[in-house]
Amino acid sequence: MNTPLVALQKPKDVSIAEVEAELSKIWLGQTSGQGAPLASRASTFSMVVYEPEEFQQLLAGLGFYEGAIDGINGEQTRQAIEAAQKAYDLDITGHINPKTLAKLREEFDRLPPDRRQINNLDARGFQVSEAIAGQNPCRIITLCPTIGAEDTGVTAQVSAYCPVQRKSSQLICCEYLTLRGTKDALNRVGEMVSSLMVPDLPKFVWWKATPNPEQELFQQLAKRSHCIIVDSGYFSDPESELLKMQELIEQEIYIADLNWHRLSAWQELTAAAFDPPERRDSLKEIDNITIDYEKGNNSQALMFLGWFASRLGWKPISYTSERNDYDIARVSFQGECDREIHAELAGVPVGDVGEIPGDLVGLRLTSANTCADCCTILCSETTGCMRMEAGGSAQSCRTEQVTELSDQKAELLMAQQLQRWGRDVLYEESLAVTAQILKLQ
Repeated sequence: MNTPLVALQKPKDVSIAEVEAELSKIWLGQTSGQGAPLASRASTFSMVVYEPEEFQQLLAGLGFYEGAIDGINGEQTRQAIEAAQKAYDLDITGHINPKTLAKLREEFDRLPPDRRQINNLDARGFQVSEAIAGQNPCRIITLCPTIGAEDTGVTAQVSAYCPVQRKSSQLICCEYLTLRGTKDALNRVGEMVSSLMVPDLPKFVWWKATPNPEQELFQQLAKRSHCIIVDSGYFSDPESELLKMQELIEQEIYIADLNWHRLSAWQELTAAAFDPPERRDSLKEIDNITIDYEKGNNSQALMFLGWFASRLGWKPISYTSERNDYDIARVSFQGECDREIHAELAGVPVGDVGEIPGDLVGLRLTSANTCADCCTILCSETTGCMRMEAGGSAQSCRTEQVTELSDQKAELLMAQQLQRWGRDVLYEESLAVTAQILKLQ
């Protein structure tokens, strides 16, 4: 059920210099002649959301997408991506990858200047998840880069909405600031954007684009925020972007990856499989791990492997990959007493691609020591894992089904992330091993 919203002020165009004054007018109007205010303003955190959705604009400009530019990877967007991939003779995945993005940019640049205007409704900045706004009086600053338009500076809109809480008579409100302009124009106002975050409150940056540590705006926001939040499930080039995340962590910038939290059910069930005392000692006998994931994005598979290897103290020594039907990647590790351990990651083509690119499909842990009680198979409850169960070994393995999170959408994971911000040591240790693997290519 949707939470009813009360608008203290609907979106109003103002200049950037007038933003704070306009917000103050909203709140002063709440107390005028009423004594105690009926609504409480931002008091828990500030968050900058960088939401370019360049590919939606490119698809619109090229005539494949007719919907609103809203940053939602829904069915209409997926159909538009598939149509473009078919038209340009690319692999049809329904997800943006480096080849698709490069081709869209190339074709858009070929358009005459008068056809580069994006006329679709720009709905970015007007929709914030109820899971976030309903619990936290906050200030959200959405940055919406535009393509195909002349650089005329940055425009600003100010609004305030208050979800009605059934158990409270007081309104708990969010202030929304939406800034639009070309990428260059937004880069020029990076310092001002940072100053719009409320002092003395936790400051988050939700970077929904491909992270670019070289970008001036990214640098400005990273310096001023307590945590940079990304979602590697939508990285266009996961391997290079995961390396960038590790570089940022080494610079003492706190990173939270929403895709990391999608692995929690797999991690918990893996750990539980070796909780019984009779199986605990067999962990050190594991010398082969196979991970299947939905083809298209290998970030979950890489992070899970990094997590497992970091827990057992495996040192990566080689990494090879080949592009074929399964995009097989093979990693060798050195374990205790110089034992050699092998890992295989496979991108499995699936007919019904899930909402999150690259979800895990199956996991198998085995040992060359036939006396070791460590054979374990984990299968996605929704997808299954026939490849893992093939052969005669499955009968002697402990097999479990993984019930994934009830809702893996970024907005809900974000609401949970805001409750536990700060360093995630387990994530950092796991990503460090993942980065060591990737650097072996």
